[in-house]
Amino acid sequence: MIVPVLPMTGTSGFVSRKGFFEVNGNGVIIRPVTESDIPALLGLIHELAEYEKLTHLMVATEDLYKEALFGEKPAAEALIALLDDKPVGYAIFFQNFSSFLGRAGLYLEDIYVTPDMRGRGLGKTLFCTVGKIARDRGCGRYEWCVLKWNKPSIEFYEALGAEALDEWLMMRLTGDALDKVADQAC
Repeated sequence: MIVPVLPMTGTSGFVSRKGFFEVNGNGVIIRPVTESDIPALLGLIHELAEYEKLTHLMVATEDLYKEALFGEKPAAEALIALLDDKPVGYAIFFQNFSSFLGRAGLYLEDIYVTPDMRGRGLGKTLFCTVGKIARDRGCGRYEWCVLKWNKPSIEFYEALGAEALDEWLMMRLTGDALDKVADQAC
């Protein structure tokens, strides 16, 4: 079994004695993303976009990520997995809120492991590490979306006890549609 061997403590969920987590002695390090990691992180995100056949939506830049992760009001947090200083995976997540629970939750925006590192437990370790952060922060939920055609990921999540919320339909406004709605505000 692969697990982070250094305990996470503190309110951020990222504080450890050494500031990183070695995964089961195999040389993989999981740690919070730093500003200097952003180019590598964007490279991994582009790989995910290719896998999901969504490169046409990829417009993120290093400056946007610097602001989103390290700006005055960070919008998200990220972990990066490294093997011999080579990026091999990441997870991006952010806080949401449940009006019914009256508590914050964590939303997993992305989780990705490079093809050469799949099947070694790294994806599970990243996923469970974000779950631990959610629990340590007192979150009432840990949520994410998965593409309907991505059967390996669906099976992975179901094996961990996740349930599909078939009664919910995700909705989205972007670009001109978002502008149109915003222009109708009081």
